[in-house]
Amino acid sequence: MSSAIVEELLVSALIEALGADAVIHEGDALAYFSNDVYRGGGAPQAVVRPASVEALQEAVRICAAAGAAMVPRGGGASYTDAYLVPEGGHVLFDTGALDAIEIDAQNAVVTVEAGVTWMALKTALDAKGLRTPFWGPFSGIAATVGGSVSQNTLSHGSTAHGISAQSVLSMDVVLASGEVLSTSASSAMRFYGPDLTGLFTGDCGIFGIKARIRLPLLPVLPHFECLSFAFDSFADYHAASRKAAMARLDDSHFGLDLALSQGQIGRQDGMGARLKIAAEVLRKAPDKMKGIAQLVRMALAGENPMRAGAYMCHFMIEGFDADEAAHKAKILRRLLSGLGREIANSIPTFVHSVPFAPLFNVLGPGGERWVPIHGVLAHDQVVAFDTAYKALIADRKTEMERLGVWTGTMFSPVGASGFLYEVALYWPDDRTAYHRTTLGADYLGQQPHFDANEESRAYADDLKRAIVALMQAHGAGHFQLGRAYPYRQRLSPQAISLLSAVKTELDPKGLMNPGALGF
Repeated sequence: MSSAIVEELLVSALIEALGADAVIHEGDALAYFSNDVYRGGGAPQAVVRPASVEALQEAVRICAAAGAAMVPRGGGASYTDAYLVPEGGHVLFDTGALDAIEIDAQNAVVTVEAGVTWMALKTALDAKGLRTPFWGPFSGIAATVGGSVSQNTLSHGSTAHGISAQSVLSMDVVLASGEVLSTSASSAMRFYGPDLTGLFTGDCGIFGIKARIRLPLLPVLPHFECLSFAFDSFADYHAASRKAAMARLDDSHFGLDLALSQGQIGRQDGMGARLKIAAEVLRKAPDKMKGIAQLVRMALAGENPMRAGAYMCHFMIEGFDADEAAHKAKILRRLLSGLGREIANSIPTFVHSVPFAPLFNVLGPGGERWVPIHGVLAHDQVVAFDTAYKALIADRKTEMERLGVWTGTMFSPVGASGFLYEVALYWPDDRTAYHRTTLGADYLGQQPHFDANEESRAYADDLKRAIVALMQAHGAGHFQLGRAYPYRQRLSPQAISLLSAVKTELDPKGLMNPGALGF
């Protein structure tokens, strides 16, 4: 039987099981699903969008019987080839319609289906005065809980509560057989015997497709303080961030260099954006007079916080009452004394008020293409890496300027022991179907446009690989591994043997996201 006939039979079976509206197998939409934020891959033979866990199971059974590779996709804001298969021909599982949320306030647990976005979850929990410990990446308007758990991520809540994987109690995973594996024998705790839940966090879907995730709940702390500090040297910035991470006074903090402060963050402008920020600041302020005072301070500060130093660090601190939040802020100021100087807190106030901004930053501030590259470094490697990275960029300066390639940097703590160093890489190039679909014609029509630029694109890719290699040379680990970061190469033979055995047991035909993580 020819491959075309097999493909036709597979698509027909999927349509019969899920309905025609839940299966895409032709047209422009396939181009969108063939791209992530960074680049394109091979086209899937079909995209399925199951609306229930049972439909997900049935679709997996059909694909398994046909021997079709299966690749899960969450919100699609990946940039590490996580759901791109170079050769194509796979079935892409768009989990966006798996969007049920079940809040169990009595047991302090929320169960979400894999396609629930962090923004949707926050909205549902806000109504009950609840939150999850980690409560989403900056891209949470699109990023899903299932995608974040599969990829590992950090941002909101990470200083106090760790990365996404640390806020998972258990999950239900659909295996290549179509069966559902629940990762915990207890509804009350995760660590009941060996940690099976941990095995499926950060797996990029190579062991199965996530269906449901259970997360613990905490009360929302209604009072907050936002602080910002400027630093003239990276070493001082790193020392301050490390001290703050050790103290765990803030819910989350992040840092930016001058290029990103004036570029990506600085582009949040215009009267409409400013009015929205003002409305959110007032809405979230427990004391409305203090909220008005904060708006006055932000207006007086203008854009100065974006240009106040070579590096800036922004803190969001929460408390049960105003006194607790203010006390934490006082201690943090004392800790950072002598390392940096306090500046207007416009940026963290904006982020706290609008934690999930639109995905405009998938392009650069001048309409350039964008990809971030990150590494999580041990503290004794951070300054050495920064020095080596700056030397790398200095060596390439002439060629980068000729090709219009430029970079900025962003930073976050990863617990007390790790430091995330993220490079944002920009180059002039045409947009892909991902950008056109995600951002829309109205927005893109207001942005600068570039023609296809193969030379700059190739140079940016070469620079990206060089930065990853430099991070690896300094012992960095990574989140969102996909097919972009080395993983298997870093494992011992024993660890490779163990994970290979798990893969064979759960997915004997190797159909689940083949090639991700090097498996």
